[in-house]
Amino acid sequence: MPAEFPPVVYLPCAKDVADPEHAEIELRRTRDGRMALLAYSALDRLHACCGAHQPWIVVGTPALDLVMKSQPFDLLLLDVVIPEAERRGPVL
Repeated sequence: MPAEFPPVVYLPCAKDVADPEHAEIELRRTRDGRMALLAYSALDRLHACCGAHQPWIVVGTPALDLVMKSQPFDLLLLDVVIPEAERRGPVL
């Protein structure tokens, strides 16, 4: 990781979970077919970029290696804005 990478990141998840070990991290496919892990440097950035209804977990940056082993990805992208049409809505 680059030296300026945050010590913790917020990761979008498929659903809210009580135990982060049970979290299913959301990966996104890029236009060129690669799998990307989206990470956010602060909770307010996750909400601004993914919407207020996006489930999330916070992890220490060193734990991203474990995420890679359990859910392989090609790219790690920081603070990417998700288009409004692709954001989660409220759970009913």
